[in-house]
Amino acid sequence: MDTKISIKPPVIASIVMLLLAILPLPYGYYTLLRLVVCFTAIFLAWVSYKKQRIRWAWIMGLLALVFNPVIPLYFGREFWIFVDLVNVVIFGIFLFKFKNLQG
Repeated sequence: MDTKISIKPPVIASIVMLLLAILPLPYGYYTLLRLVVCFTAIFLAWVSYKKQRIRWAWIMGLLALVFNPVIPLYFGREFWIFVDLVNVVIFGIFLFKFKNLQG
C-alpha cells in the first residue's frame, strides 16, 4: 500500500511557527521550532529527491542543517529573525510551486 502524505500541514505549521519566532518567546519554543522546521525540511528534501527535484532537495537539506537540534548553530537574535523570514519565503515558494505534491 502506497500511502500519500500531503506536504501542506508540515509546511504551513513551519511557516506559522517561524513567523511567531519573531516574538520574544520562552527558550523552549525555539527548541520546538528547530525540531519542527528540521523535520519538515528533511521530509521536503526526501519528497523532492523522490520527485527528481534535486535542487529543492539540496535547498531543504541545507535548511535542515541550519535548524538541526543535535548540533545547533548559535546566532544573535536579529540574525535569527532574518533567517526565519528567509525560510518563511523558501517554504512559501515551495508550497506555491508544489502545492499538490505528496510524499
